Amino acid sequence: MYMSIESLVEASKKECKPISELIIEQEIEKSHSTREEVWQGMEKNLEVMRAAVKRGATGDGVFSKTGLTGGEAVKMHEYRKTHKTLSGDAMCEAVQNAIATNEVNAAMGVVCATPTAGSTGTLPGVIFILEKRLDLNSEQMVRFLFTASAFGMVVANNAMIAGATGGCQAEVGSASAMGAAAAVEVAGGDAQTSAEAFAMAMSNLLGLVCDPVAGLVELPCVKRNAIGAGNALIAADMALAGCTNKIPADEVIAAMKEVGEGLPKELRETGLGGLAGTPTGVAMKARIFGQTV
Repeated sequence: MYMSIESLVEASKKECKPISELIIEQEIEKSHSTREEVWQGMEKNLEVMRAAVKRGATGDGVFSKTGLTGGEAVKMHEYRKTHKTLSGDAMCEAVQNAIATNEVNAAMGVVCATPTAGSTGTLPGVIFILEKRLDLNSEQMVRFLFTASAFGMVVANNAMIAGATGGCQAEVGSASAMGAAAAVEVAGGDAQTSAEAFAMAMSNLLGLVCDPVAGLVELPCVKRNAIGAGNALIAADMALAGCTNKIPADEVIAAMKEVGEGLPKELRETGLGGLAGTPTGVAMKARIFGQTV
């Protein structure tokens, strides 16, 4: 099993194979499944992602039972149609896709955790805009997900991917870095360039706290996935342009782990600090759960 980004990059160079292929071969060996079975499993994940993106941005959208989130992917869709966007239509569509997915999650719909349900919108935010911009076929999109999973596996094995243990940097931060790395490969970049994109994306969100209002994965989680998607695309572009992170990817993961372990409990998904601890956040919790403010 690949336990570092460095080992993935070295194997890719040595075997002249993309990271997506390396992780497919590893999964075949570890799961004792056929290549077709492994591939079909990832195709199913892609289908789930696509369905969530569509559901969240169609009609009036979806709404959570708490009323904290919902309908904003549709607002982004309408905004794109009627305005000259400030950050460009592609970026705004990525935001729309990310929000749509997380709104479906908040509404108890079916999503694909990448790497967690709280960060489930970041990869869809990236992959479906790249499908349009790069005219990706089904095989390329499935490979995107395998590449992302390779980087996510290393993070999970060497640090953490749960907000409860490492803050939102471990969730949206990891998802954003995974998306950046996969975006580079699908755009034709090599493994080292994917590693640079990963490192930049994770570095950009280092220290991001987990402070869900009322302890629910809604506020500010939904919109943080939008930022994660945008960050991934920006990091991928910088890496493809030849920019480097200077701090190697594996060291960035180690730093994320150290930062995560140093965060106080109030900022690790307990719903006590950060935005959750503001007067409005506390009032929302009281309204939802019937508690005295």
